[in-house]
Amino acid sequence: MKHSHKRDAICEVLKAKRDHPTADMICERVREKYPEISLATVYRNLSQLCSDGAIIKIGAAGRERYDIDTSDHTHFFCEACGEVYDIFSPLELYGLANAECEIGGKINFAHITFRGQCKNCIRKENN
Repeated sequence: MKHSHKRDAICEVLKAKRDHPTADMICERVREKYPEISLATVYRNLSQLCSDGAIIKIGAAGRERYDIDTSDHTHFFCEACGEVYDIFSPLELYGLANAECEIGGKINFAHITFRGQCKNCIRKENN
């Protein structure tokens, strides 16, 4: 991959604040350093970073979020406030590590997403 200062800036944004930002959020933050960057450029670079395995894309189509932490972990989406949280439970907990799937293949990596309400939203709802 050819070196790009804008791609570096995108990675810096992802490293600086681990809030699983959207492409729009990333673009807004990168514009602080590169005001001329377009959303299309951000999407193109995010796609390349995903293809290269440098970041992961999470969430539903049209509502993608990005994570620079590519280690084995799952995510929790709060449906009330929109926050995304990392859950670092070993795949063994889910019975997935080195398991054979029903087609006879071996599972080496699983990306699991949980949805619900975070404790802050539950607390607000109960008050």
